[in-house]
Parts: sequence; C-alpha cells; structure tokens
Amino acid sequence: MSLEVNKMFAAVLTAGVVFMVTGVIGDAIVHPRRLETSALAVATPEPAAAPAAAAAPQPIGPLLAAANPDTGRQIAQRACASCHNFAQGGPNGVGPNLWGVVGGPHAHVEGFNYSAALRAKAAEPWDYEALNAFLTRPSAAIPGTRMAYAGMSSINQRADVIAFLRSLATDPVPLP
Repeated sequence: MSLEVNKMFAAVLTAGVVFMVTGVIGDAIVHPRRLETSALAVATPEPAAAPAAAAAPQPIGPLLAAANPDTGRQIAQRACASCHNFAQGGPNGVGPNLWGVVGGPHAHVEGFNYSAALRAKAAEPWDYEALNAFLTRPSAAIPGTRMAYAGMSSINQRADVIAFLRSLATDPVPLP
C-alpha cells in the first residue's frame, strides 16, 4: 500500500518538474519581440467639461402644487424609514427625526450628532430648493455629510417626498 502512495507522489512530482523544465527551455528558445507602440490604436474621447450629475437640480417649486404627499409617504417609507423617524416627538434613528424639517434649520434636532458639514449650515433653513438639492444627491449638496444615500433621480418622486415632509408639521410651510 505505501509503495502505491509513493508511486502517485512520484508521478505528481515528476509531472511538476517536467512542466517547469519545459517552461525554462521554451523561454530560452523563444524570444518575443516587444513592440515600441501598441498594435491597437484606441481613440480616447475628449473629457467632458462637467458631468451632468454635477449640474444643479431642476427647480422643485412648480411641481410641489401637484405633488402627492401620500405617494411621498410611500416613497419615504421605502427609502428613508430605515434611518429616519417621521413621528412628532419620535426618537432619532441613524438619522434625525424628520418631523418639522421643512422650514426648520439644517441641524433642526437638538442633541443629534450631525456631521460638521451640516452643523456649518445650522443657521440656514431647509427650504424647498435646499431639500430638492439634498434629496437629489446629498454628497453633492452638502459635501462632507455623513448621510450614506446615493440620491433620488426622479424629480417627481422628490416633489412627492418633499410634499410629504411638508405635511410633517403642525403648521406646514406655505408652498412657493
């Protein structure tokens, strides 16, 4: 039995040595010539002046009159509820409670650990256009925010969510 195991081990070892010697001999016989320039010329387009995503979002004001807060509630439940609470006096989650966010200051919840970028805007109110820009792409609207959300590309969905957020107040901010 041990003789058979030795034969199998010797066969594997011999095969490895043969492959290694074949590679060394092949490298010694064949000397590939390196090209000075690439054989395939690939045309590279000129870089665009600025990406479209960096552009300011379309104004939200005209769409708010027709926005549906109930649709916005459904969208917010899917996209925001894992981190935010919407109930008046409700607890903060990973993100702050969003009751009264529309018209309130950027750092509207006392005691919440906002990023330095959001604390720097604490004196500015969350107006409709600021919310629109933030919901479009938070990292572009407030560079340095800790909010890990890619953004919402549909302006109609943003309008619905903003209309829902507007309803989260005892005295909603008037529409523009």
